[in-house]
Amino acid sequence: MDRLKQIETFVAVAMKGSLTAAANAEGIAPAVVSRRMDALEERLGVKLLVRTTRKVTLTFEGSAYLEACQRILRDIGDAEAGVAQGSARASGHLKVTAPAGFGRKHVAPLLQEFMRDHPEVSASLDLADRTVDLVSEGIDCAVRLGGLVDSSLVAVRLGEMRRVVVGSPAYLQQRGVPRSLGDLAHHDCLALATQSGWDFVDGGQTLLFKPPGRFACNDGAVLHEWALAGMGLAWRSLWEVGDDLRWGRLVPVLDEYATAPVGIHAVFPQRRHLPLRVRLFIDLLKDNYGRPDYWDKAE
Repeated sequence: MDRLKQIETFVAVAMKGSLTAAANAEGIAPAVVSRRMDALEERLGVKLLVRTTRKVTLTFEGSAYLEACQRILRDIGDAEAGVAQGSARASGHLKVTAPAGFGRKHVAPLLQEFMRDHPEVSASLDLADRTVDLVSEGIDCAVRLGGLVDSSLVAVRLGEMRRVVVGSPAYLQQRGVPRSLGDLAHHDCLALATQSGWDFVDGGQTLLFKPPGRFACNDGAVLHEWALAGMGLAWRSLWEVGDDLRWGRLVPVLDEYATAPVGIHAVFPQRRHLPLRVRLFIDLLKDNYGRPDYWDKAE
């Protein structure tokens, strides 16, 4: 029990950035937090924290240990929730946020399924192409694509997503299929106005390609429609064009230059006890996004 308390307190200190903040969060005296950290470092025989009067920072060993501790606490929470699910029912209000386009297509339908299976849960879905402050806005769970920058949040990997260059069969028949990155200079490329360029890998090096062309828009859904209409090539996420590829409405090109897939994550504020409704909803997302056939299914 002492070891578990030390681990929980260490995680709280690392996430809050100070002994006092961690003590307030746990409802104990700062001196108790300090003693637990001293005992933990003595037991491990390594320095985990660099403490000053203003803040606490992690050592290299502390950063590695933090990841392991977070995993341990999540596993314990999952084990306890799994036991509790046999006798408990999800209830309360679930507040979720996701990027607008992805959320419409891949979060809203699953939330609808979740609500049907858990009638005692109410929910609200905020679709926004901005980084929402989960704590200040009272969000239970956010679905985020790509890299994560906020280390104060807990992240669960749900699946992965890749981008593809696509064109309609009519466009490719008329203009030809590009075989190299240099060929793109001779094509109409449908550019996202808010994007710096398209990422590719060539010879082990990542390259940023600035697409030429007459057409640009700040809405990715419009670029998708333009590509279907044969106006040019578009660099879109598989979550958006997967159905079109399956049915042949769009054709992928230059796949050999594609970058590695990016992660799809559920993120939520650090909590000792994650509500059952949140845990079950994250499980539903993971079960679906983690299946390769989910992204290939047709509408």
